Amino acid sequence: MEEKQAEGGREAPAAGEGAAAGACADAKADEEREAAAVPAAEVPVDVGPAEPGAGAAVAGAPEDFKDRWLRAEAELQNFRRRAQREWEEAGRAAEERVMLEMILALDDLERALAAAPEQGTPEAWTAGVRLVASRLAEYLARQGVTALDPAGEAFDPRFHEALLELESADAEPGHVVQVVLKGYRRGDRALRAARVVVARRPAASEG
Repeated sequence: MEEKQAEGGREAPAAGEGAAAGACADAKADEEREAAAVPAAEVPVDVGPAEPGAGAAVAGAPEDFKDRWLRAEAELQNFRRRAQREWEEAGRAAEERVMLEMILALDDLERALAAAPEQGTPEAWTAGVRLVASRLAEYLARQGVTALDPAGEAFDPRFHEALLELESADAEPGHVVQVVLKGYRRGDRALRAARVVVARRPAASEG
């Protein structure tokens, strides 16, 4: 019995030592938590001096954007007008190609009509060809096409093509004395220039 009491007396200090150790551990944990809770000292960051004119650039940015927008709008309008003009030119060129083919057909019909009397062609055939030729001429007229027969007129390089010059005492120099092939125009554009012979002043006779 006495031995058990002695053992119990020896165990009591061990329990006290454990409690002391636990208290020390708790105190150390509290110190670590407090140290973590203390904010670290802020370290100043050197961003350097502001670039000169940076504030002015930011302030002027809306005006710069407006100027760019106006330039882009102007370029777009120019592109639209150019595309519309090119589209109209392409359509006009396509129409004129068709009209030139019709003019060539009309030339052949007129040549046939001119040769018909000499060949003794039946009148019925001549009347049919004349009707077709008149229909073609009427269609061209509705499209604004007019024939050019400039005999006696002043030579115009826009609508006339001079094949040669001929000395003439009767015709005024620079005027058309003969039409080899009549031309056609549509508005202020020549579909086919009239091929002509132009008069020139006669050379002075030798004395």
